Amino acid sequence: MAKADTSRVSAKRLGLYDRPIATQPGVDRKGVTLPYTSVNGHMFSFLFEPGTLALRLPQRDREAFLLRYGTSLHEAHGTVMKEYVDVPDALLADTDELGPYFRASYAYVAALKPKTIRRRV
Repeated sequence: MAKADTSRVSAKRLGLYDRPIATQPGVDRKGVTLPYTSVNGHMFSFLFEPGTLALRLPQRDREAFLLRYGTSLHEAHGTVMKEYVDVPDALLADTDELGPYFRASYAYVAALKPKTIRRRV
């Protein structure tokens, strides 16, 4: 379900992001400033301002994705995020083609050991 639009990402981009999210049962978009998806405490996709989708993929899928779409690993604040790829705009707009990668991202992260939640006292 869509969150309130207080993000710096355009409503159109948020709508495009919501489409593959809707294909994965039990996944909701979180975050406002940085819209993202996560499972077991691990983020597996996010929209980075101005609306670039970064998707976390396992190594084999990541390498194939980079070659197929001629894109790169995601870079944020000068740091390369080694497991995340930048999704080209045309692919973000094509939910049917993006779907298998979104599902692979979810499956990869869902298989990771759940993060321990630290509660502040």
